[in-house]
Amino acid sequence: MSDKDFSILNTIDYPSDLRQLPADLLPELCFELREFIIDTVSRNGGHFAASLGVVELTVALHYVFNTPYDQLVWDVGHQAYGHKILTGRRDVFHTNRKYNGISGFPKRDESEYDTFGVGHSSTSISAALGMAIASRLKGEYDRHHVAIIGDGSMTAGIAFEAMNHAGITDAELLIVLNDNGISIDPIVGAFNHYLTRLRATWQSNYLKDKIEKLATSTAPFNLLGRAAQHLNKGIRDLLPGKGDLFEAFGIRYFGPVDGHDIRLLVPLLEDLKQVKGPKLLHVITTKGKGYALAESSQTVWHAPGLFDKHTGEIFKKQHATPQPPKYQDVFGETLMELAEKNDTIMAITPAMPSGSSLKHMIEKMPGRVFDVDICEQHAVTLSAGLATQGMRVFCNIYSTFMQRAYDQLIHDVVIQHLPVVFCLDRGGLVGEDGTSHHGVFDLAYTRSLPGIIVSAPMNEQELRNLMFTAQLPSQHQPFVIRYPRGQGVMPYWRTPFEEVPVGVGRCIRKGTDVAILSLGHPGNFVLAACTLLDKEGINAAHYDMRFLKPLDESLLHEVFQHFHQIVTIEDGSVAGGFGSAVLEFMVDNHYQADVHRLGVPDRLISHGKVEELYAECGYDTMGIVREVKAWLVKKHKLRS
Repeated sequence: MSDKDFSILNTIDYPSDLRQLPADLLPELCFELREFIIDTVSRNGGHFAASLGVVELTVALHYVFNTPYDQLVWDVGHQAYGHKILTGRRDVFHTNRKYNGISGFPKRDESEYDTFGVGHSSTSISAALGMAIASRLKGEYDRHHVAIIGDGSMTAGIAFEAMNHAGITDAELLIVLNDNGISIDPIVGAFNHYLTRLRATWQSNYLKDKIEKLATSTAPFNLLGRAAQHLNKGIRDLLPGKGDLFEAFGIRYFGPVDGHDIRLLVPLLEDLKQVKGPKLLHVITTKGKGYALAESSQTVWHAPGLFDKHTGEIFKKQHATPQPPKYQDVFGETLMELAEKNDTIMAITPAMPSGSSLKHMIEKMPGRVFDVDICEQHAVTLSAGLATQGMRVFCNIYSTFMQRAYDQLIHDVVIQHLPVVFCLDRGGLVGEDGTSHHGVFDLAYTRSLPGIIVSAPMNEQELRNLMFTAQLPSQHQPFVIRYPRGQGVMPYWRTPFEEVPVGVGRCIRKGTDVAILSLGHPGNFVLAACTLLDKEGINAAHYDMRFLKPLDESLLHEVFQHFHQIVTIEDGSVAGGFGSAVLEFMVDNHYQADVHRLGVPDRLISHGKVEELYAECGYDTMGIVREVKAWLVKKHKLRS
């Protein structure tokens, strides 16, 4: 579509403009908004299907509520593209998730309409409840607060904790449950079965309405009329309880209703504004609504990348030679290979079977892999319970989401010395998802724990061998393997398994001028940097430490005895991370050296391509070269 085809949308800069529209134009606006999202995301990338599914709901909420005074809190921010477009960011939406562009998630410092920052799921009810309680205390009795929770977020414990509290308050809180039956992968578990029963009431309403009309239009003693009345009563008797679970929390339940019927949603939301106290509106939506391919393949179209909006072709780079796989695929295929030989191996993932590449194992070994939905705390403690019975559990969690289960890691695994293997995917900077999704704190928050092994492979072969090592009967400790998002470096990675001695690093390259110590994937940046430094007349040694805990102290003694200029490289926070551990070793062993730490600085890093973020933080190949050269020149001048 061209700009002229967005004739209504182009008149709306803010929701105040939207509220000037006559209600009969809202369906056309929804069509334009959906087409705008399709058009922009197809050319620029980003999350896709989730926002298509809430177009009508987004328009209705901003039409009925006096935003930003009335506060909308979006859960799982990839639902919020329509919200961003309607709240002053239409003309910059093409910069979504790009370096120095707008964020792909609601962000408080980006817009007053983004009332709460979100990236991790299930926080909306707690946040909106806090806002509602504060408004009561400030005497703002006319202010409404709406939590829009969907894409599987209601399965997390914090959502139930928030409802447990909300139900005993008089807070002006509306919870909108956007029920589409899927997060990235289809939702599983008993709560989904409960929602399925509620959805059945909505689906049966079509038949019920027809029967009621038939019954009322037929004479009382007409045989057809009596049959219709009995059938109507039978359907009512078979329908499950309407929101009994939510009512038990003290939250009034309304629904289910069609979340794509804008003509229904607007008056319904107007009516709900008059209902005092906490209440929940259950809307049924289709993820990917309005784009047939996204509706039929919702996981694929969650974030498809660039595509042809007319044909649906998803553009993939073509290569003439074999390419390295993604680390996550190496993990998934290696785990299947190990599980075929070791029947004690089990796998756990919190709602990420596709992202972690466990989907194939789920299909092949369904009794040994569990997707526990968005429940990271449960995932860790479930793994601990399995480990007490001799199971060798690989608990695969994205690094950023592991932060949500830190207490379980300490209390349920570390204190009990259970040999759970934690495979932390997306360790380090992850790119366009930005601040909320960067896995930069895991090295710092795991290395302080007693009795834990913390490792990071430099390539796919090391990932395989670390996984092999972690499942050996000789391993009796919690074992962390963290690896980055995206592509590795070895096209031919499937090599025979070899045990990796725990706590033992390796010297990759000898040198005389400076020692560069790396942990994990950034070691590949160091390899390239050393070649460039050679051309500058700087002879650098390179050590791949492999383990943050236990540190290879023998190797560190060798380094500190031979070098006075040492650089550490890590794809994580320099505050408390690998470089800090090296400095602690130096102090504890009374060495004196100039140690320069490269990694993620002590500030929050925004979004962009990972290459752009590595460069910003200064530990890509050219950053290493630049820093080493400048540092050595400075040190030389200080001595002269």
